Amino acid sequence: MSDSREGLLTIDLQAIGENYLDLCDRLASGSRCGAVVKADAYGLGMAQVAPALHRRGCRDFFVATQAEGESLRRALGDAVNIVVLTGVRDGAELECARAGLVPTLFTLQQLRNWVAICAREKLAAPCAVKVDSGMTRLGMTPEEFEQLLADPELLRAANIQLLLSHLACADEPQHPLNEIQLRSFKRAGERLRAQCPEVLLSLANSSGIFLGEEYHFDIARPGSALYGVNPVPGSRNPMRAVVELSLPIVQKRHVSGDQQVGYGATQSIAAGSWLAVARGGYADGILRAQSGRGCGWGGGRRLPMVGRVSMDSTTFDISALSAAERDTLDSIEVLNRELTVDEVAEYAGTIGYEILTSLGNRYFRRYLRS
Repeated sequence: MSDSREGLLTIDLQAIGENYLDLCDRLASGSRCGAVVKADAYGLGMAQVAPALHRRGCRDFFVATQAEGESLRRALGDAVNIVVLTGVRDGAELECARAGLVPTLFTLQQLRNWVAICAREKLAAPCAVKVDSGMTRLGMTPEEFEQLLADPELLRAANIQLLLSHLACADEPQHPLNEIQLRSFKRAGERLRAQCPEVLLSLANSSGIFLGEEYHFDIARPGSALYGVNPVPGSRNPMRAVVELSLPIVQKRHVSGDQQVGYGATQSIAAGSWLAVARGGYADGILRAQSGRGCGWGGGRRLPMVGRVSMDSTTFDISALSAAERDTLDSIEVLNRELTVDEVAEYAGTIGYEILTSLGNRYFRRYLRS
């Protein structure tokens, strides 16, 4: 029997799998769908999520760190491709190659180091190269990429499996940078393939898939959409909801006179109101930025958060419930199909990614499988 005294986080693995298949169906012919499972599958548990995606046919996985890649390799075995998006640490190249991981390399020097170590150890280990197409974050600069193209010996030795870049504004379909990045990446891919015909190309993230087939290339790499975050903000979310989070109520109280609630006395509550204090606060991913703005769900309706979110508790106004409903209420949901990840993110002034990756480790986690 599950123990939900510290909160119950329900993660629907079947919904994640269905979201994956939905994204596969949206891709251009000849494109395949990978999955980004970095940050412990966006906080939902890579050890559970990745096998569920593998059962649905996913064979290309993207992680952030070498440690994540090694953990995933142990979980899924050798029959998958695992790309480390933030590269390889200096001095850890041999470990990375022996683990069968594909590091994403951002500079010529990183690529030269990789080639030298693989040659020394007689390893034909593949790598990925990232180019900066306009986000100005990670990736070879145009100048470095030109130097790479001008070095056929390095290209022959490098065993480049994948060329990738990252879209900065994919969730804003009309943003002009999308088209600029598309043209830049397409040109880079054509020029690299002129010398390395087997290289695969990857540009589209979750929102990038919805920009159109020209963005899909060989491999799309969705992340947040798999976990229920809306990849097309401002439009109906095409993805299935994945998470529900229920917090146990530890106290209900009747307010006999006008009172101020919580740290800083930032919010007042009228006499005659009813409050419920739930276990779960900003240490558990109930972001403090929701204070006075967010809500929970109970008795079939939204229940406003009152006062500041504390480290371990959050207070809700349950005055709208009937006496019978208050008596039977023993928990308040702060994520569900009605109170979505994207809505909660709006209350907190952030994005769904942060809501998911902030979920704490004190919850009892329940995984729903098909």
